[in-house]
Amino acid sequence: MSTAPERTPAPVIDLEKEKEEIVNRYKGLLRSLRGERTSEDTRQIRKAFNIAVEAHKDQRRKSGEPYIYHPIAVARICAEEIGLGTTSVVAALLHDTVEDTDLTLDEVRDLFGPTVATIIDGLTKISTVQWQTDSMQAENFRKVLLTLAQDVRVILVKLADRLSQHAHAGEHGARQAAQVASETLFLYAPLAHRLGLYNIKTELEDLSLKFKEPEIYAEIEQKLKKGEAVRKRFISRFTLPIREALDREGFPYEIKGGRRASTASATRC
Repeated sequence: MSTAPERTPAPVIDLEKEKEEIVNRYKGLLRSLRGERTSEDTRQIRKAFNIAVEAHKDQRRKSGEPYIYHPIAVARICAEEIGLGTTSVVAALLHDTVEDTDLTLDEVRDLFGPTVATIIDGLTKISTVQWQTDSMQAENFRKVLLTLAQDVRVILVKLADRLSQHAHAGEHGARQAAQVASETLFLYAPLAHRLGLYNIKTELEDLSLKFKEPEIYAEIEQKLKKGEAVRKRFISRFTLPIREALDREGFPYEIKGGRRASTASATRC
């Protein structure tokens, strides 16, 4: 009688549902773009999206989800949180293709022009630089990054990439997650601060704390949740006279308060 362990059957993947989700995320990306968008802008983004979907079609994360979710998320951060335009969104959608798929840099250049190719080339080079945890090495790495970045959008897209990557940092084990968190604190959070991207800096620091000091993170998260109702009431009372004044004048407006209820809400797909 065989004593071999029973194999757990692989989860059934609903490909049609995944396709629908990919399209929904793409539509969300388009909605996140700021300012006016020409038909040519939309065409370029759609072309980049289609190429990225095809290039990453056989790639999945350890969690089982399609890898294409990641470049779409990076592109959305670029558009929604950093305010970048079509060129950066196209580069974000394609940022892993040259390194991880059969698409070449020359093909990217032929399809989208030299600027997109330069950004993707810079991102590919950054990913090959070896990083060490002492502060001197981190400072040297910052200089290398800025030297490599012929276009500042290389750094901006890389920050968006790092923010999205943190959502999956735990897939490769606690040790690697802690290493990624250390790298983020030494390098990417300070870069975001220097570039004035304070919200992204805060998100990166929050997510790094989650993996470096999970007990402290959990304690802070719990305390923030307990105080959430009080904060919401305070914000509502504080903004009420502002809303009333704006309504009287007939101004269109949007008031935002309490951007995040807790550190946990910084998690990305």
